[in-house]
Amino acid sequence: MKVACIQMDVLPCRKKENLEKALRMAEEAIVNGAEILVFPEVFSTGFCYENLDLLSESSPYHTLLELARFSETHACVLIGSIIEKKTEMVLDNVLEKENLSENGSSVSGSVSGSVSGSVSGPGPEKYISAYYNLGFCLEAGVLAGTYRKTHPFKNENLYFSKGNSIEPISLKNRNLKIGLEICYELRFPEISRKLALAGSDFLVTIAAFPSPREAHWRNLSVARAIENQLPHIACNRTGGGENNSPGYFGASMIVDAWGEIKADAGDKEGVIVYDLDPIRKNKVREQIPVFKDRRPGLY
Repeated sequence: MKVACIQMDVLPCRKKENLEKALRMAEEAIVNGAEILVFPEVFSTGFCYENLDLLSESSPYHTLLELARFSETHACVLIGSIIEKKTEMVLDNVLEKENLSENGSSVSGSVSGSVSGSVSGPGPEKYISAYYNLGFCLEAGVLAGTYRKTHPFKNENLYFSKGNSIEPISLKNRNLKIGLEICYELRFPEISRKLALAGSDFLVTIAAFPSPREAHWRNLSVARAIENQLPHIACNRTGGGENNSPGYFGASMIVDAWGEIKADAGDKEGVIVYDLDPIRKNKVREQIPVFKDRRPGLY
């Protein structure tokens, strides 16, 4: 099965231009036979905190509708993340416990993670606008599943709420399970191991992993494949940064279940494609029976 990483230089806060570029690059991947296409983290906007309310999206998500048309036309799978705005209900006693403002101004705190937005509503029920880094997976025009980033990194905690579920996303047409994680979560082996134990056939990491941590990115991306004996599609952003970021080095990789790097995007914008065999993981696990030899009662 041919898989692709779309390594983009994301233009901060410029959704229209980024989406157009993403689709052009996706066309290149399709021409080269790709069936599963992976974009970097928040590829349509970057971390545009100053315009978070304007650029975030609520269901049914305009960006996903655009991508769904492409996915349906080409009968392909598209994976990435966008910034989601979600209205959530909280009770007065929760607000008081978390010391959240109730005067309608901007707030931040910790109700299932950090929240940003405005609190409003009569009586004991209040509503707050929460923002999530929403991972998505589209298959043949249908939203196969989503994943809200569970481990925001540093300042992301000031803007994003935390997801509370880690489960694979099922691709019904291909009878495969995708284990999706987002950027910083590459540093948490517990996440990829949980996804592997839940039956994932591929690991996918979508990222905006910044300079100067390229060595960490490369070593961790390969390690997640080796320790879980799964192919790993690790798609990172390249180019300049925002919010005082030093920029991004790219180094998107497609790694097989043995831990061999089969394609590497380097540091420039571009598309890499490789034909991965999802069944090879079974042969690798027979050769080195890590999963049979686990002793979870000790861990």
